[in-house]
Amino acid sequence: MKITRIETFLVPPRWLFCRVETDEGVVGWGEPVVEGRAEVVRAAIDVLAEYLIGQDPLRIQDHWQVLTKGGFYRGGPVLSSAVAGLDQALWDIAGKAYGAPVHALLGGPVRDRVRVYAWVGGDEPAELTEQITAQVEAGFTAVKMNAAGATSPVPTAAETAAVVGRVAAAREALGPDRDVAVDFHGRFTAAGARRVLAELAPLHPLFVEEPVVPEQGHLLAGLVSASPVPLATGERLYGRAEFLPVLTAGIAVAQPDLSHAGGISEVHRIASLAETYGAQLAPHCPLGPIALAASLQVAFATPNFLIQEQSRGIHYNKDADLLSYVVDPEPFRFVDGHAPRGDAPGLGITVDEDAVRAADRTGHAWRNPVWRHADGSFAEW
Repeated sequence: MKITRIETFLVPPRWLFCRVETDEGVVGWGEPVVEGRAEVVRAAIDVLAEYLIGQDPLRIQDHWQVLTKGGFYRGGPVLSSAVAGLDQALWDIAGKAYGAPVHALLGGPVRDRVRVYAWVGGDEPAELTEQITAQVEAGFTAVKMNAAGATSPVPTAAETAAVVGRVAAAREALGPDRDVAVDFHGRFTAAGARRVLAELAPLHPLFVEEPVVPEQGHLLAGLVSASPVPLATGERLYGRAEFLPVLTAGIAVAQPDLSHAGGISEVHRIASLAETYGAQLAPHCPLGPIALAASLQVAFATPNFLIQEQSRGIHYNKDADLLSYVVDPEPFRFVDGHAPRGDAPGLGITVDEDAVRAADRTGHAWRNPVWRHADGSFAEW
């Protein structure tokens, strides 16, 4: 079997899909994207395709080595995300060729269902309560929320109280038997994070995500030692080498993204590395159905898996949602806040190719907003 064609599709709301075709008619799908830079990743796919065309798609690990190390300049979000999507597609092909789900090829399942959480915004406590109530009624046992918008370098008493008030509202709506995760989104300085984390501890967040920007990972050890709240990070880290120092710092939860961190191959290895540090895996995935399908395959085969992000109803999804490009929604039918394990081959989903090709004719040019503080200076989004 040989790879004969590789195509990419820029589809709303902000996703990039890739399709890898073989001479035996087996097709694999992947989701390579950097949100806000999808067109750049698309160009990277075109370059990497020069190597893959004509190759045996089942030599996944060898291709991963060449795609990530075959160029003198390595790593970074664009290349790692391009490799990630291609890697997903190759695993999809392998599963279809062998007639097995990817989780079986990774060593077999270690669980029957995967816990997932829903995203809620809720800039106001009343709005937050309404959103959480809806998710609880839908069966979810956990939600994630943003902590704050643009935040002062050292949060004021009012800013701190606003964060705590919103998380308190979430805790009240959820009760003691459900979980809330809080995303700092890199908007806090280390000093600001330290101040707010102490105030959040009595509300028992499942974890606090990205307490500082990834380039300040050297500050995480101090935050971990000072924080009674489990800390998580990893959506902007792209391989084992970048996860090693944050795991050494003591983070509780590693959050690689299957569309950024080298795909199924590398995230499976990151999970094993995290296990040696007693850290749990909670893959980042506010993306499309292919990325989620890949994430779930890893989750089923990962002993130290904690919980899975998914994008159904998330605020980014204005022109399309999680189910817009799949033929059968059944793989994403969540029961009591969990995704049941399926045994369909490959990634376990059937992509609606007609819908994808139609959407690509429209495309998108999604960009994240640029924020500023009240004094006009740049603020982390």
